Amino acid sequence: MSREITQTEKTKIRRLPKRGVYDRETIYKILDEAFVCHVGFTIGGKTFVIPTGYARAGDNLLIHGSAASRMMREMAGGIEVCVTVTLIDGLVLARSAFHHSMNYRSVVIFGTAEFIEDESEKYEALRAFTEHIMPDRWDAVRLPNAKELKATTVLRLPIEEASAKVRTGNPVDDEEDYALDIWAGVIPVRLAVLPPVSDPRLREDIEMPAYARNYTRQREEQ
Repeated sequence: MSREITQTEKTKIRRLPKRGVYDRETIYKILDEAFVCHVGFTIGGKTFVIPTGYARAGDNLLIHGSAASRMMREMAGGIEVCVTVTLIDGLVLARSAFHHSMNYRSVVIFGTAEFIEDESEKYEALRAFTEHIMPDRWDAVRLPNAKELKATTVLRLPIEEASAKVRTGNPVDDEEDYALDIWAGVIPVRLAVLPPVSDPRLREDIEMPAYARNYTRQREEQ
């Protein structure tokens, strides 16, 4: 599969096209860093946007949810969806209100999801969800049983029609505004991970694992 995703009428960036990115490496880095995607879809003339967890496995986005979920049932039935993911890297404060902005990295994916029926593939997808949130956690926990697998629907969305949009850098003001006596600049924004808090029902002889104690979600500088 090409490492550059072909632009389509849906994915072509028209507003500030210089911020558009179509290579899989950039798109996958954004997907791998974020936790939540928003799934947009239309049912019976009504449009919904639902936040949900996800994981990436190769060239596919995996989405899971309750087997009773209307969103999951409709997606499994082959409706078209639009999935978005956004990371905020900074607040951009310009000298004018009009030019205030944010530094961000975002991804939009269009497509039709596929229902994962094979039990081994489903099991592997659940492993991917767990590892996306907390690497090394899957091997440390009780694994899903048959009842839990049955209660969970897993869908695969091929990352074939997608694009990223990225803004970096300083404020961009009108030339005459640079002389104004107004502070301007960027306030960096990062996801902060605080020290873990043990479950109050945890047995005293169970030590905190290194992956929890040393957890980080630092951005890989591009």
